[in-house]
Amino acid sequence: MLRVQQNATSVNDTFVTVQCHGYEKQRKAELRVMTIQECYQKMGADYEDVLKRLYSEGMIRKFARMFLDDDSYPKLEQSLKEGNAQEAFRAAHTLKGVCQNLGFTNLYQPAYELTEVLRAGTLEGSGEWFARVTEQYKITTDAIRGVQ
Repeated sequence: MLRVQQNATSVNDTFVTVQCHGYEKQRKAELRVMTIQECYQKMGADYEDVLKRLYSEGMIRKFARMFLDDDSYPKLEQSLKEGNAQEAFRAAHTLKGVCQNLGFTNLYQPAYELTEVLRAGTLEGSGEWFARVTEQYKITTDAIRGVQ
């Protein structure tokens, strides 16, 4: 019987334990992490555009990671659940601005559309756009988590 178990001791040290017929062997596994440029490519965002504004890969990486702590998406989700169109508009507008500044065009576009729907002060028509925002938000945050 072959059993494989992965043990992560840190971001850069991942070990794989292989057990076969009573023998056990541990090996260091290669862990592939993305560059920030690959991250932008994976999410369908505009790396070259944000590079013009932030000037360096390090700055882009720093601000992209900070996006994971941004509370505009959770606030948007909560406001929509509560039926609060005004707060949902604020959160969508904030999310849209952050995405524009970071070059997350993939998430900016549905956030823009949702903001415009909510601008009327009603939730009518927001469900479809929120679903698209949610899909792109997940793609974006998953990609950012894969960056070294």
